[in-house]
Amino acid sequence: MNDGFGKYCPTTCGVADYMFRYLPGVDEDLTWMQNELETIANLTQGADETITYMKDSATAAQKSSQPDPYYKKSSSMLDDVLRFEKTIIAQEEQMIELQNLISANERRMGDLRKLALQLQQKCNEPCRDTVQIQPITGTDCQDIANKGATTSGLYYVKPAKAEGQFLVYCEIDAFGRGFTVIQRRRDGSVDFFKDWIQYKEGFGYLSPDDTTEFWLGNEKIHLLTTSSTLPTVLRIELVDWEGNKRYADYNMFRIGSEADMYRLTYGYYFGGDAGDAFDGYDFGDDPSDKFFTSHNGMQFSTSDKDNDKYEGNCAQQDGSGWWMNKCHAAHLNGKYYQGGRYTEKDAGEHGFDNGIIWVTWHNRWYSLKETTMKIIPLSRIAAGGGQQAGVKQFGGLGGV
Repeated sequence: MNDGFGKYCPTTCGVADYMFRYLPGVDEDLTWMQNELETIANLTQGADETITYMKDSATAAQKSSQPDPYYKKSSSMLDDVLRFEKTIIAQEEQMIELQNLISANERRMGDLRKLALQLQQKCNEPCRDTVQIQPITGTDCQDIANKGATTSGLYYVKPAKAEGQFLVYCEIDAFGRGFTVIQRRRDGSVDFFKDWIQYKEGFGYLSPDDTTEFWLGNEKIHLLTTSSTLPTVLRIELVDWEGNKRYADYNMFRIGSEADMYRLTYGYYFGGDAGDAFDGYDFGDDPSDKFFTSHNGMQFSTSDKDNDKYEGNCAQQDGSGWWMNKCHAAHLNGKYYQGGRYTEKDAGEHGFDNGIIWVTWHNRWYSLKETTMKIIPLSRIAAGGGQQAGVKQFGGLGGV
């Protein structure tokens, strides 16, 4: 209604009149815009020519004039600044690493200072030339306990057939039972790869606080198990790397003389929760596995005296002395593996493992952490409420 057409719909003539009035103004606007575009085009062309001229002038100036020494020097200084900045950043990273290393060393030095203070306190104690040996003596540890001894420790014993007395560790519990310890493994501190003479005489260390590893000696074990008319029970105590504990008892246990190569014999498996590994084990490799891994009746073997049933030398391959068959299902003198786990690559070529094993409890690729072999007369084994109760009572003295 505001375009000049009137109040109602326009006629054709009305529209034509309106267009004739509108066109002159539009033509004037278009003419003005065209003039402006031509002016802008002329200005743009001039700017292009100016830019081209400036580029040519700059190139010519660079070719004709010597480089500005101050500009060159500034550029060199800037490069040096960037290089020094990179060096500083790298040195800061090294300083952070060194600070971490210093902190770690300070912690270690703190631990060493504590240890040094502990050692200094120990060194301030009066030196003792000898260990404490208990005064009571007897034919074995049970005889010593029968005479009134109540403290576990080092004692001298003299079996009936022995020419002289020798030192043993006696484990005496609250029920008056005296166990004579013949073997102890704790931490691998003693190498059990020894020859025939060493296994005969014994090796390792006897300590009054029972913290060391040792083999009492085949000759001493022979004298202890054959001098008495009473049957002897061998107790085997085992601890794995998870802290679990098991035991096995064998009645009528005895070790023969050196002439019979310290042959192991026993009457029967007396009980326990570790299973009867001395009876052999069916590994599933051959029907004869159980027969050739039993230990009853086997002679003792070492790397330099092979008495086993295997065409090779089990003791040499397993790195220890033991009552080998072809070769074993129980081996408490085997190689000590920290952490317990090892692989078939660590085993001997005979296919069985060479760690500290008792296969009726753990499989062949698991080496035990602690073992104890000790003997006691049959008449005393069940004192104090049975076998299992006994294990619990003297647990703090022998690793089990």
